Amino acid sequence: MACALQLAQRGLNTTTPNPRVGCVIVRDGELLAEGWHEKAGGPHAEAAALQKVGSGNTAGTTAYVTLEPCSHHGRTPPCADALIAAGVARVVAAMADPNPLVAGNGLAKLRTAGVKVDSGLLEAEARELNIGFISRMTRGRPWLRLKVAASLDGKAALNNGNSQWITGPAARLHAHAWRARSCAMLTGIGTVKDDNPRLNVRDIPCSRQPLRVVIDSRLETPPNAAILAGGGTLIACALDAPERRTALEAAGAEIVVLPNAHGKVDLAALLQELGRRGINDVMAEAGTRLNGSLLREACVDELLIYQAPLLLGDSARGMFGLAELTELSGAKHLNVLERRLVGADFFLRARLE
Repeated sequence: MACALQLAQRGLNTTTPNPRVGCVIVRDGELLAEGWHEKAGGPHAEAAALQKVGSGNTAGTTAYVTLEPCSHHGRTPPCADALIAAGVARVVAAMADPNPLVAGNGLAKLRTAGVKVDSGLLEAEARELNIGFISRMTRGRPWLRLKVAASLDGKAALNNGNSQWITGPAARLHAHAWRARSCAMLTGIGTVKDDNPRLNVRDIPCSRQPLRVVIDSRLETPPNAAILAGGGTLIACALDAPERRTALEAAGAEIVVLPNAHGKVDLAALLQELGRRGINDVMAEAGTRLNGSLLREACVDELLIYQAPLLLGDSARGMFGLAELTELSGAKHLNVLERRLVGADFFLRARLE
């Protein structure tokens, strides 16, 4: 199963909106074949592994797969049927598929056909690999990682908005690897105005670019903004301004109007809309105010913090625009998953408790 999980990792940047899945087929402890899902529309991991074994050579084998074999017709036929037809004697799945179209039906179909089935081996690792897919299937919204580059005294930009570059090249390359595995990049109009970012994947091999999403309540994004280059950018606004909409649509943007009661973009509704579009993982790179709003409205699942060994002083902008606390009991607590040096910068990955 550990081998199957390593295989699934090969699809880390390519399988969206599908989950990352690996499969290993063995007989009497001997590895016969391995496969992984490479991209949506292509063979699933089980089908890829079975094809490598060859017809007539799979009877009595065991298949280790990181996710329950599918039982429905999508772009490809059901993997449960393929395993049964191949005469596989045992299937070990790391976890059940949270997709309502499967949700235990694949394992049940295998058992009904006389295949021995086990589930739960290395389940925590399998869930971690597809945490965004699981989030979309169970919550209807993607998993959101909020990335911040800051100084050691917690400042993400100078008071004039300048933030390029606080961290070094190694940290920026590391962050691009997180971009590559994301289905969408999210930012706000403040960052667009201050930094004019492209928010694409650079210097990391990636066969596709994440969807770029701008939160822009009043449609103030300039039509020549770098984030619109190449088209396909989604702009979420709260107030539809026909003339500005027309100019932005002519620049290749798509506009969605999602107001909340305060005349701002409804962030929770935006995440639900992204989930509806098949987005599993979102990475936000924004400014102090939007970072604070995402935290206040419980939209953030994970933090990616890069801190450079420098000091910017009290007048610089902080990482999160949050209300003042008068009691420490009101602090947001984090579960730290990872911390290490990346080049000269500190990297911390944490989740909110």
